Amino acid sequence: MSKDTYYTISANSEGLFKDKGSKFIALAFPVNSEMLAKERIEEIRKQHHGARHHCYAYRVGTGEPYLYRMNDDGEPSGTAGKPIYGQILSRDLTNLLIVVVRYFGGILLGTSGLIKAYKKAAEDALNHAEITQKIICEKMQLQFHYGLMNKVMRIVREESIEIAKQDFQTDCVMELWVRKNSEARVIERFASIDKLNITKI
Repeated sequence: MSKDTYYTISANSEGLFKDKGSKFIALAFPVNSEMLAKERIEEIRKQHHGARHHCYAYRVGTGEPYLYRMNDDGEPSGTAGKPIYGQILSRDLTNLLIVVVRYFGGILLGTSGLIKAYKKAAEDALNHAEITQKIICEKMQLQFHYGLMNKVMRIVREESIEIAKQDFQTDCVMELWVRKNSEARVIERFASIDKLNITKI
């Protein structure tokens, strides 16, 4: 059975690391698309326009292949984006963006110092975040005559299916969120009801 859950953060969170006058502010955001991640990054650049670097990493998707990006934003290669991304991987999180804003303190930290600083800032942001488990669901639509309502609702109850939308006119139309690992069984159960149409959406 394939994995049908993933972990992410439930809300924005913030972390901080200081070293030799430099301040590293880590900002973590739940995001479910690359476009949203890019919008958040631009917002942070504007809010912290006085900072020297705005380094980031994000991971989007609910299973392989994940979409991910890392950016050092002018820091030496591999010293910022990679350690930030490492913190996302270490907790197996996805649909998450972490931006670490650096205000330079005038003293160079060196390669190992930078790696440590970006890692610790990202780690602090995740330590302050609420990690939540999400269930991967598939959406489907049912069309059926009102007389079949009891049979349909029995399956909905027994399979703990979430009703996304329903419209009871001449025919009944229901949109359902079905847990991914239950999808095949649920479709089979609905298919056993005569004159009921199922469409994946």
